[in-house]
Amino acid sequence: MKSFVIGAVALASLAATAANAQTAQAPANPGPVIPGVCVFFNQQVLAQSAAGQAVQARMQQLATEVDGELQPYATTIQTEAQALQAGASTIPAADLQSRRTALQQRAQEAQQLEQTRTAELRYTLAAQRERIAQALEPLLITIYQERGCGIMLDRESVFMMNPAMDVTPLAIERLNAALPTLTFNRMPVPVQAPAAQ
Repeated sequence: MKSFVIGAVALASLAATAANAQTAQAPANPGPVIPGVCVFFNQQVLAQSAAGQAVQARMQQLATEVDGELQPYATTIQTEAQALQAGASTIPAADLQSRRTALQQRAQEAQQLEQTRTAELRYTLAAQRERIAQALEPLLITIYQERGCGIMLDRESVFMMNPAMDVTPLAIERLNAALPTLTFNRMPVPVQAPAAQ
């Protein structure tokens, strides 16, 4: 579970690192600025903006909290499993079976709780990214108009470019002013209504 959130954070950080590495390895003569062509790198915004960094930090905290909630289940289950294994020859058969059934039920409950918490973390991360996207969209429209863009390309689709066409740093600067941070808690996944037939 913790690996999910850390993986999401690492992915955003790697994307930003890759963008910086591409800039560092850019040719000495990047070519002409093509009028009307702008480039934007969303992953860099998620990794380097104040709001994006706040989301990363808070998601790590939430993952740690969830791990703390799940750890007692794992410890109890492991302890009971070891006790049953060690005492298998001395525990009466009826008691042994009863304890094994109870252990299996606790393991299923723990697994269900872990699945629920993982879904909540995924939903929370998606909701916070959506908040950033909603704050970013009008800023990108303004930048698009100010720069006279005829097209705005996704940086992930562009191998090399003249850095003067990259509007990502300006978008990050404006997003930092418009959305300096985000505060949130783990969110329950909304219950989906059954589809009407």
